[in-house]
Amino acid sequence: MAVAPAPVKGGRDRLASRAPNPPQWDMLDRPDLEPAFFAPFVSSVMKVEQDWIDYNGHLNMAYYNVLFDRAVDEAYELLGCGLAYLEQTRHSTFTAEVHIRYLRELHAGDPVRVTFQLLDFDAKRIYYFEQLFHAQEGWLSATSENMTLHVDMAAKKTAPFPNFLVARLARMKAAHAHLPVPDGVGRRIAMPGK
Repeated sequence: MAVAPAPVKGGRDRLASRAPNPPQWDMLDRPDLEPAFFAPFVSSVMKVEQDWIDYNGHLNMAYYNVLFDRAVDEAYELLGCGLAYLEQTRHSTFTAEVHIRYLRELHAGDPVRVTFQLLDFDAKRIYYFEQLFHAQEGWLSATSENMTLHVDMAAKKTAPFPNFLVARLARMKAAHAHLPVPDGVGRRIAMPGK
């Protein structure tokens, strides 16, 4: 049963007077809405915390992973495979491999944003690339290339994605397909000249 919205404080709700019982939806709970996939996905702004600074006076390498991981959490929520997915299905993703490049130092208080670009996926894996930018000045600080596995948490084994996730991953991949391949994709560590 639809419930009429409460009157707007300090004024009259004109729509409520025209439609006696307009439906009330929580925007994120609407089953008829599919997410829009921006190219690339861009995280919310995060700040480098003082406690993350090492004795060299810059962001400790471990906390780059924290920033990248927080951005992935946001992207996964949009895809529909975040915390609620884990709680409802007992399936999640595990990181199988990561390659991080540290390109420019970050310091306490620096605002940052992370881009997430889906490069590919298959029945059980997601392959993506992230770039960590200073949110105000726009320069690139680090990149992270990742392979994650879809896991049945009860069995602790890889499992195929459900159909709805395959469809969303396909839509995100199509949205990201026109983006250039980022510098650093597929890069390996080696001694120069050897």
